[in-house]
Amino acid sequence: MPPKPFRPPARAVYASDPARSRGRLHAEAPSPTRTEFQRDRDRIIHADAFRRLKQKTQVFVSHEGDHYRTRLTHSLEVSQIARSAARTLGLDEDLAEALALAHDIGHPPFGHAGETALDACMADHGGFDHNAQTLRVLTRLERKYPTFDGLNLTWETLEGVIKHNGPLVNSATGYDDLPTAFRDYEALQSLELTTFAGPEAQVAALADDIAYNNHDIQDGLRAGLFSISDLEDIPLAGETFRTVMKAFPDIDTDRVVAESVRRLIGVWIRDLTQEFASRAKRLKPESVEDVRALSEPLAAFSPEIDEKQKPLRAFLFEKMYRHYKVNRMMSQARRIVAELFALFLAEPDTLPPGWRERALQAGSQKRRARVVCDYIAGMTDTYAMEAHHRLFNLERWI
Repeated sequence: MPPKPFRPPARAVYASDPARSRGRLHAEAPSPTRTEFQRDRDRIIHADAFRRLKQKTQVFVSHEGDHYRTRLTHSLEVSQIARSAARTLGLDEDLAEALALAHDIGHPPFGHAGETALDACMADHGGFDHNAQTLRVLTRLERKYPTFDGLNLTWETLEGVIKHNGPLVNSATGYDDLPTAFRDYEALQSLELTTFAGPEAQVAALADDIAYNNHDIQDGLRAGLFSISDLEDIPLAGETFRTVMKAFPDIDTDRVVAESVRRLIGVWIRDLTQEFASRAKRLKPESVEDVRALSEPLAAFSPEIDEKQKPLRAFLFEKMYRHYKVNRMMSQARRIVAELFALFLAEPDTLPPGWRERALQAGSQKRRARVVCDYIAGMTDTYAMEAHHRLFNLERWI
């Protein structure tokens, strides 16, 4: 008997409801054609910072090859997983999608290497955190509207973007420990930093884990950083590849990898939705506010899957993220970021108009450093490399 076609469940009582949104910092008339969360999603897609993700590093610098993930393709893949999981669980798909699309929008060029370098440059000026930078982009740095800065997103979207990994203020971390961007925005509009985010944000955060765990396998194999045989003893991954190769002994390696990764994503999504449903049954939230007030997240992987994914993460860390080829790229990236920052801070008149005015009018060195940081964080990999070449390569003068 063939399986029954999928029928989405009714909206869960604890799902976020766009009709009951807490609204926007700047009041706007409702749209006659879209819900509030759909408007948020569309504003994120049309943001300049979102488009720039197409040439920002996920693991490999963007010029290394056309088939490797960038921040943009990764964000699209996360949004697909988040939307599918939200649909299965009766949550708001549009909010989950908006959060997934926005989650990496504050990343600087060159991935974690760029973030490490910018944080070091900003050590005496408030530091750098990509999550805080996302909030700055969404509430200040995007300038498209005549009466306000930022995208003026709903409370639920902003809350989900910064709290997707859990409460920001707890017994270990106080308000004074938070990045400046969080504290500044909290003075304008409280995002209730001591509570969990809504269920859609929690699902989007785990969709991010699912996407990078599995797609990094595909990119690492394509780059030749490791082989299928290296995955033999890795839980979930090894057994899935063996199953696929046994079922399809005559297909080429690319098809083996694609089919295995597809199945692995399915394993993680099923586990997420089953564990979510189990927790919802046990914890019995009756509203989205109940979800926020829980003492534990509603969205999680099962203990079994959580335990099995640890060896995979350790494997990817060792074989991929710390591979000497990646280390060489990241070493160069850190130097590019550090040298650009030092030059722009010392000589703000080398910044483009607009940015130059902001830097010169900043007043204090700390504020000027933040302007320089915002400018560099918005760069793509390609733009940062070209800017560094123009400013530091003297060949054209010789």
